[in-house]
Amino acid sequence: MDKKKLQIDQLEKRIELFSPALKLPNPPTGWIRAIRLALGMSMRQLANKLSITKQSVQEIELREKEGAITLKSLREAARALDMELVYGFVPKAGSLEKHIEIKAHELAKKIVYRTSNNMKLEDQEISTERIKKAIDERTEIIKKELPKSLWD
Repeated sequence: MDKKKLQIDQLEKRIELFSPALKLPNPPTGWIRAIRLALGMSMRQLANKLSITKQSVQEIELREKEGAITLKSLREAARALDMELVYGFVPKAGSLEKHIEIKAHELAKKIVYRTSNNMKLEDQEISTERIKKAIDERTEIIKKELPKSLWD
């Protein structure tokens, strides 16, 4: 098994664990405030654990709710709440393999249609069936090679 394929397979296993999290909505108040309140911890108590002011805790909670908080701040808040911050990425296509497949197919279509148009101009038009086969073949080559142009 080639190195790239092995990396993808290893990441796929990790990504699969995050997929169910997509179905879980974030608390409307944000995680920090929701957990703090669930634990019965005051802003002052969290502020003391973070060595910041109560107003700064309020700002952190607001930034999280608005999606403007940094990972560093989230990590520090998690630590102060005796929690671990966990984050990851889940491909919109459902898997890295499917994501690569979609991108490779798009690139293959561009390449094959460009060639097909050139041939048409030279009065050497090829059949729709042959174009589809060429796209499928090119897709497989692109998936195997994973050229950097795949992500342009």
